[in-house]
Amino acid sequence: MNADAQAAVYISIYRWALLIPVISVFGVLLAAYLRSSEEWRLAALGMEFQEIDRVLGALKTELPAVNWPILGGGLCFTLFAIVMGVTNVPYNEEIIFTGSLAIVVFLMSRLTEELSPANRNQLFGTALVIFAFRAVPSTGAGSTWWMIDVLGFDQQFLSKLSLISSGLTLLGMFIFRRFMAERTITDIIIILTIALTLLSLPDIALYYGFHEWTQAHVASFIDARFIALVDTALESPLGQIAMIPMLAWIANSAPPQLKATYFAVMAALVNLALSLSQLLTKFLNQWFVVTREVKNGITGSISIPADYSQLGSLFFTAMFLGFAIPIAAIILAKRTLLATPDSHTK
Repeated sequence: MNADAQAAVYISIYRWALLIPVISVFGVLLAAYLRSSEEWRLAALGMEFQEIDRVLGALKTELPAVNWPILGGGLCFTLFAIVMGVTNVPYNEEIIFTGSLAIVVFLMSRLTEELSPANRNQLFGTALVIFAFRAVPSTGAGSTWWMIDVLGFDQQFLSKLSLISSGLTLLGMFIFRRFMAERTITDIIIILTIALTLLSLPDIALYYGFHEWTQAHVASFIDARFIALVDTALESPLGQIAMIPMLAWIANSAPPQLKATYFAVMAALVNLALSLSQLLTKFLNQWFVVTREVKNGITGSISIPADYSQLGSLFFTAMFLGFAIPIAAIILAKRTLLATPDSHTK
């Protein structure tokens, strides 16, 4: 497709995406309607308003006092991100990450003052493990360039991989619900780390031409696209599993009047982990240089040649870090924050 046709496709995608907030708002309105209908039904049976609230589980809890350090820390977090985002100083991304992490850790320390020492250590140990798991670097855009230029994956096929990944992630949450309920968070992270490490091997195999061997000696349909589809189908359900037990722990253990604040602070911590992942990915891409062919728009000559010679080393390094970082965090957490017997994280 030419540039205009591509732009039209993206415009269509964005228009369809506008349905997402509409569906969300409709869900809220539908829930309010169903609740109102149930309230009228119970009232018709002669129930008092307080009894109706008790039956529907809507008893109001006492509003917590304003926590000014938390509000001030949140304001500082916002202002710091805005100021650093609009300024052009050296190592801008690194400074933003370091400052934001310090503010979030401060918010967590003030937020957990009401918890017992064992529960506080449990929360920080869990946060450390989840943070490390989400902070592992990827190979960056270089692997996608290689899939397009060398393996011949087009935009349509890559979009199918993305769609399969999203759909199977939701399916994985349903399939592994018992696994998540019966295992500790550290056990889940260990299993996921090992599984994701093994599932990074197909990309390495494709880089070294494994698909050519399978087509010649196994079956002609086992090509690069088939291997990529199978790898995506196996890897996708594991994506968000680690987050669910942590959110369940917050829902069960956080003070009733502070659950929303706990969720917000932990969400900020997870987003910082993803920022660290991007920073580590940038450092890897600076160390292992992968370039895509760039042609001069006027003369048609090649201004930057394609070079995927270091992509194999990048694959191996990303796989090693993806295994080593979470395992090291688990060992550290088990020897410090999660060392006590009563801090068994479910």
